Amino acid sequence: MHDHPPSATPDLIEPPAEALLLAAGRGERMRPLTDACPKPLLPVRGRPLLVWHLDALARAGVRRVLINTAWLGEQIPAALGDAYDGPHGPVALAYSMEGRDFDRALETAGGIARALPRMADVFWLAAGDVFMPNFGFDPAVRAHFARGPALAHLWLVPNPPHHPRGDFGLDAQGLALDLPADDPRPRWTYATVALLRRALFEPPWCDIPPGNPEGMVAPLAPLLRRAMAAGRVTAEVWGGGWTDVGTPQRWAALNADAETPGTTAASTQDAG
Repeated sequence: MHDHPPSATPDLIEPPAEALLLAAGRGERMRPLTDACPKPLLPVRGRPLLVWHLDALARAGVRRVLINTAWLGEQIPAALGDAYDGPHGPVALAYSMEGRDFDRALETAGGIARALPRMADVFWLAAGDVFMPNFGFDPAVRAHFARGPALAHLWLVPNPPHHPRGDFGLDAQGLALDLPADDPRPRWTYATVALLRRALFEPPWCDIPPGNPEGMVAPLAPLLRRAMAAGRVTAEVWGGGWTDVGTPQRWAALNADAETPGTTAASTQDAG
C-alpha cells in the first residue's frame, strides 16, 4: 500500500459527479471469467455491463459519472476513457482508484466515503454488476428526493430464488424497514440502485472521514439500517426487470436470451 495515498480530491475544481457506479469488486463467484476481466466490463448483449448504466444515465441527462475501481481496476479507465459518447450525449467519466491507492476494494460505504468529496449533494448509486436496462434514472424522482428529508431512496425487487428472505421491508408510506428476523411482514431484495444524500456519510450516520484517507473498509448496510431506524430511508419496488450478474450461468443466460431484457436472477448481496 502507498505510504501516502493520493488524495480523494485530486481536482477540486472538477464539477461534482451526479452518479457513482460501483466497479471495484473481485467477482469471486464469476471466476474464471473475472480472472482477466473486471466483472463490470463483461459483455452483455454486445456491450459491457457498465455501458448499459452509462447509456441510461446519459438518456436521463446525467453528464458526470464517477466509477470506483479496485480489481483489475486499470482496465476500466483504459476501456472507457474520460468520456462516454453514446447516442444520448456525452458523459464525463472520472475514477476513484481504490486498488491503486490501497491495494484493495473498500466495500460499498468505504468506497462511497472515498469518493464523497467529488460527489454532488444528491447522487445516484448503481452497482456495476446489475443489469436493469429499462431503469431510467428519472430526473423527476431525483428532484423529488432532493426536496425531501430522506437520506436514501432505495429500489427493491421481488426476492429471487437464491435470496428468498430479501433484505428490507416497506411500509404504506414508502419508508424502508429493517425488520426483525421473526417479523412476518414481507421483505424485498435491495437492487443495489439508490439515490443517496451526502449527509448519510457524515455523523451521526457514518464515522468515516470524508475522502476516507485511511482506506477504511465498510459495508453500506449498517448505515442504511441506522437511518431506517430514524425513518430517513424511503424505497419503492422495481418490477421492470433486474439481474444480479453474479454467476457465469446468469451471465450466459442473459447473453443467450437476448429477446427478453432483464430477467430477474439471484442476489446474494445484503445491501452492500
